[in-house]
Amino acid sequence: QVQLVESGGGLVQAGGSVRLSCAASTRTFSSLGMGWFRQAPGKEREFVAAVSRSGDQTNYAVSVKGRFTISRDNAKNTLYLQMNSLKPEDTAVYFCAARFTTSATGYSSLLSHYAYWGQGTQVTVSS
Repeated sequence: QVQLVESGGGLVQAGGSVRLSCAASTRTFSSLGMGWFRQAPGKEREFVAAVSRSGDQTNYAVSVKGRFTISRDNAKNTLYLQMNSLKPEDTAVYFCAARFTTSATGYSSLLSHYAYWGQGTQVTVSS
């Protein structure tokens, strides 16, 4: 079983930065492909970024590419999302997600591929 706990959300002005963290309670963090998703009010949950088990391969939604950076520290069982140049449309609840995978370099942008989810952390960007 994998438990995920996000932190780092809050209120930030447009153009500002926030770093989200996701702590995983598992002894097999390095076996997990990880991702960040977000859900704005009245909208479906959408992909933001994903990272491979090794951390070497990443993928981003078009809307955040060049502004957000996903990374992981396998020694600390922690996933990160550095969010820069924030826009009001980035306002959402951000969720981290995990999936067991045999691929060291693969990643996935599909919600259905992820079996484990955190409770989410709110990020609000004011204009």
